[in-house]
Amino acid sequence: MTSPDIAARRVLGACAALMVGSLTLTACGGDASATDDGKGGKNSPSTSPAQIVISAKDGSTGASVNATGVTVSGGRLTGVKMTVAGTGQVVAGVTAPDGSSWKPKQQLERGTKYEIDATAKGAGGRTTATKSIFTTVTTANSFVGTYTPDNGTTVGVGMPVSFTFDKSITDKKAVQSHITVDSSSGQQVVGHWFGDRRLDFRPQEYWKAGSRVTMKISLDGVRGAEGVYGVQKKTVSFTIGRSQVSTVDANTQTMTVVRDGRTVKTIPISTGSPDHTTYNGQMVISEKFTQTPMDSRTVGLGNAYNIPDVPHAMRLTDSGTFIHGNYWYDKGNPPFGREGTSHGCVGLADVQGGQSATPARWFFDNSLLGDVVIVKNSPDSTVAPENGLNGWNMSWSAWTAGSAA
Repeated sequence: MTSPDIAARRVLGACAALMVGSLTLTACGGDASATDDGKGGKNSPSTSPAQIVISAKDGSTGASVNATGVTVSGGRLTGVKMTVAGTGQVVAGVTAPDGSSWKPKQQLERGTKYEIDATAKGAGGRTTATKSIFTTVTTANSFVGTYTPDNGTTVGVGMPVSFTFDKSITDKKAVQSHITVDSSSGQQVVGHWFGDRRLDFRPQEYWKAGSRVTMKISLDGVRGAEGVYGVQKKTVSFTIGRSQVSTVDANTQTMTVVRDGRTVKTIPISTGSPDHTTYNGQMVISEKFTQTPMDSRTVGLGNAYNIPDVPHAMRLTDSGTFIHGNYWYDKGNPPFGREGTSHGCVGLADVQGGQSATPARWFFDNSLLGDVVIVKNSPDSTVAPENGLNGWNMSWSAWTAGSAA
């Protein structure tokens, strides 16, 4: 029979053994903040794997053509390979200096399937890998805007910023609010919609000579219409050159060229004949051609003319009004500039081939895209604001009323 003292000592011994076991289990468990390494053990934070995120999820469609890329936390990227799925064509990219991210060098193609394979090392040297196969937004579900002027150009004081979209835009406010146009001159710039596919921006008066205009396009992912989203994201800057505004007087058949407030030249011209008058109004030079063909059938005038080599031609309207050189006028009639003989264009004396120092060549060489040509005293109507880059023929109140922002 065991004495009470002996029994008590056995109970204490058992308790001590349990306590030792408990301490042993705690020691084997390690730090409470450790993470599972996926192999049944535990890793300290210094050996935890890096976390790679590919922005376009595996199997997704509608991925951004601009924002798709790779990021990593808790480590550095050691390799990223992007290819066009099915072809193996490699897409070049750039890794950040600290190894935290990677992105393609160029905008991705719409409606294209891509594959990204990425590897990274965590702080303890452990390698992690992941991949994603995805498809970018399709052309049917996206819109783009072609625009003028181009980045880095120098243009005249009348040049608006003009967008033409490849899809009809129903959410005009969203689209317009993601395009900003600012001038170093401090002029207020407002957008105006011509229909549902064209958006122009301009200040109340012509741009200030020498100013710099910056346009920020942030349309990537912006909803333009039901199921249609933007894909463009870029910044465009251009410079306003000297101020040149030329005034054509259909009564006197002359054009006065004023540069920076000073008259530099008065040139004989020929406006439209009584049967084919020239538009009145402020018109902006939108294209320049050293030589171009002109066929009357393309503007609905039958077989009136077909000239394969019109020299020094500059477009004033989308409907076909140009200011250009004229070498074919009848020299037996009154001298050039005494009467209107054209089919609605403004003609200047020139020679075939345009190589000589003629009035047409001088004006061509001294004109910029965006320069203004004003026609007055013609029996025709004022050109429509949307016919070319000619929104200056609209009052400021009417212009701002067409803004959706």
